[in-house]
Amino acid sequence: MYATRDTMAGHWCWFFMIFGQLSFCLYAQNPIEEKTTFEAAFQGRCGHGSPCEQLCYELHDGMYECDCRDGYILHKNGYSCAELNSTSPSTSELSELMNDIENDELNPDPEDEDSMEDILYMRGATFTIHLESPRNDTNISSTDREDANEILDQDKNLPTPQLPNLEQKLPSTTENVLSTEPACSLDCGSGGNCYIERYRSEDEEDLEGNGVTARQIQGSFRQRCQCPLGRSGDRCQLESEVRSPRFTGSGWLAFPALRAAYKHVQLELEFRPEAWDGVLLLAGERDDLQGDFMALILHHGFIELRFDCGSGVGIVRSSETVKLNEWNTLTVYRHRWDAWIQLNQGKRVQGRSKGLFSRITFREPLFVGGPGNTTGLERLSVRSGFRGCVRHLEANEHRYRFPLAPQGDAANGFDVEECTADRCSKVPCSHGGKCLTTGGDTAVCLCPLGYTGDLCETRVDLQVPSFNGSSYLRYPGLADTSLSWLELAVTLKPTAPDGVVLYNGHHSDATGDFIALYLSAGHVQFTFDLGTGPATLRSETPVRLGEWLEVRVSRTGRLASLEVEDDPPQEILAPGAFTQLSLPLNLYLGGAPTPDMYSPKMKTTASFIGCIQTVILNGREVGILAEALGGVNVGNCGHACEARPCGDAECRPLRERFTCRCRPGVPHPCPAPDYTSLTPSPPRPDPSAPARYEKSVPSFSGSESYLHYSDADTMKRIISYRVDINMRFRASSSSGLLLWSGRQPDPQEQRDANDDFLALGLDQGYLTLAYNLGSGEAVLRYNLTRLDDDLWHRVRAVRNKQWASLVVDSGTGVSASSPGQLRQLNTDTGLYVGGAPDIVRTTGGRYIKGIVGCISDLVLDSDYSVALLSPEQATNTHSCIP
Repeated sequence: MYATRDTMAGHWCWFFMIFGQLSFCLYAQNPIEEKTTFEAAFQGRCGHGSPCEQLCYELHDGMYECDCRDGYILHKNGYSCAELNSTSPSTSELSELMNDIENDELNPDPEDEDSMEDILYMRGATFTIHLESPRNDTNISSTDREDANEILDQDKNLPTPQLPNLEQKLPSTTENVLSTEPACSLDCGSGGNCYIERYRSEDEEDLEGNGVTARQIQGSFRQRCQCPLGRSGDRCQLESEVRSPRFTGSGWLAFPALRAAYKHVQLELEFRPEAWDGVLLLAGERDDLQGDFMALILHHGFIELRFDCGSGVGIVRSSETVKLNEWNTLTVYRHRWDAWIQLNQGKRVQGRSKGLFSRITFREPLFVGGPGNTTGLERLSVRSGFRGCVRHLEANEHRYRFPLAPQGDAANGFDVEECTADRCSKVPCSHGGKCLTTGGDTAVCLCPLGYTGDLCETRVDLQVPSFNGSSYLRYPGLADTSLSWLELAVTLKPTAPDGVVLYNGHHSDATGDFIALYLSAGHVQFTFDLGTGPATLRSETPVRLGEWLEVRVSRTGRLASLEVEDDPPQEILAPGAFTQLSLPLNLYLGGAPTPDMYSPKMKTTASFIGCIQTVILNGREVGILAEALGGVNVGNCGHACEARPCGDAECRPLRERFTCRCRPGVPHPCPAPDYTSLTPSPPRPDPSAPARYEKSVPSFSGSESYLHYSDADTMKRIISYRVDINMRFRASSSSGLLLWSGRQPDPQEQRDANDDFLALGLDQGYLTLAYNLGSGEAVLRYNLTRLDDDLWHRVRAVRNKQWASLVVDSGTGVSASSPGQLRQLNTDTGLYVGGAPDIVRTTGGRYIKGIVGCISDLVLDSDYSVALLSPEQATNTHSCIP
């Protein structure tokens, strides 16, 4: 059975007159009588039992419908077809078609979207519209006239008989190339194009990142040949055959325009992407993308289907990202307004285009791998071409052959080469290893954790990981755990002067916030970006290859420091006003799956070669192997721990040496390590040499033990409407003063209860912030974490006018507000750190002693580090023992 749908009358009708060509006249009139149209929709599936005379299309809702081949028109019974004279339609055919148009298009039922079907046009007919001025009781906009004129001038069934122009259009360089661009002088042979590419050095990228436009930068240029399909070589001098194309990002293949696809498209694609963005497929009505179109796009790793039937773009986006450097399968189904896509046999994602019209005119070529000669790409989310391989493309049961016609289906193409990824079919990687093609004719296996060998056939007992340049380990990202501060310590032994040690980013397209620790030309570098531009720290001297070293990074707000071994720390302030760091993507150690993940602001994209022994993040040691989510090509470093010297206990590497740590359930004492039989004895340390941390961290005894500052740089940040305090400390006392700034007591007069002050300290193990701006005291207590455990903690105290907040160790924040209307702190005692003189009198009895412990960092307003080693006054302070 099929359903009938009532269609309400509209305000307009079309009049047909045949005299050499068809002319239409649109005018206003009173509502006409209600008419009924029929639209067949059958339950079930296409097959021998369906009544369809010619074509059958299955709908995704368990229904199917019939259609007719070119030159035929579907009868109102919904399944039979009548031949349509393509050159001179009969009067009866025109009369029948006019009734269909009047009912289906000009008088749609506003309550029934399915009744809004496009006008069916006849082959070879020429249409002209003459629009009369509307009467006063009508409302026809200029947009309506333009839409009607454009739609009636189209053939909605077939592409134009005239062959499209497939001439390669070179990318416009108007915005990025200076007037000094050299002339292109290469002889690229018949059909090849001499193409000028502009590339930027690292210094130029830094300039552009600081607001200097490309027009202000003297760029560098290089010439190369864009070879047509079937040719290759530096000058396109070689013949080549492309059966499975690989696209470089600037190339494409062109096939004849899609036929019989105006209403229904079912497409299957198998591709292997090498980048997160690019145009996979594009077909449409016009070469400026102003009419109907359909496009498949890779955007930030997600597949997007964009299609416009003439009255609005519909977008369907995959719920998962593609797999880089692996083969992906994609199924696309579109029937009129509705569409769905399915990536890698996963979840089907559905969508719908906008507006009245439901058919797409395909006149332009079908471009694969790039936008071809299409302009107007601002309608797409991506303008660059696809980078990667395609080995299967099928549309409406036609499987495309990629060579040039007549051997294949391609009409043209540029910058396309043969894909070599299928070499992996001859490399059977074991134990879940992944095959990766390299330069030349070779392929290698990327082995999962715990396996090694050419085919990942050998199991290894990993102790201290080594990285060979194609290795990496993957961990959960820092996310929001390092918004305001970051502490990082890495012990490593590099054997190559360049390589990424650690990387964590924000976006898969390498934009946004990131942190990167890497080696460049033998120097340790740390680069980070808070969203307003990168900042880079670089060690003064290059490291010694083949030797263990420790790298320490500290960041508080915009301020960061880098310390390599015992070299003096380097400091830098990030540009801009942003102070927080958000890193939702995975953290990578030793490398990454693809260099495209790295920010272009880094000085290298090479993977690390060497060993990484320990990683400490925000005071917590990361289980390098135990906590890894995955990794490839990770081997053993050749450390003493590989011999299992601790038996059932855990062997903990300490550079060339090791210690043993008992695991739960192992009887004590742990086996004693025998250093001499396993590694050469290290040189004895000089007993008179100070400990490594003694020179940089003061400790406080709790009684008349403090540092004092009254310099302008410190006090202008304390005495203000706003202050942001970041502090790292450890304490063994349950109560004690950390910071104080207040008013000098007057012995002659009673002290005013509303004197301004700000105090930060511990009370029964919990952090407390108290302040008075002159109109009442506010006390804020952080009851979520005790801090008297003699472990390092990081706290942040922020006061913004009356409001204040506390955060401990990136936990949940708490806030409070002071009474009254006063908003500024006015103190005159300077800033006391760790305690205060005559503390009971100075603090008005709020504290009776200072803190017992150490303070390693104190940063104000995210950009000013208080010099703990150079106070104006230091009383009873000592060096902190780690």
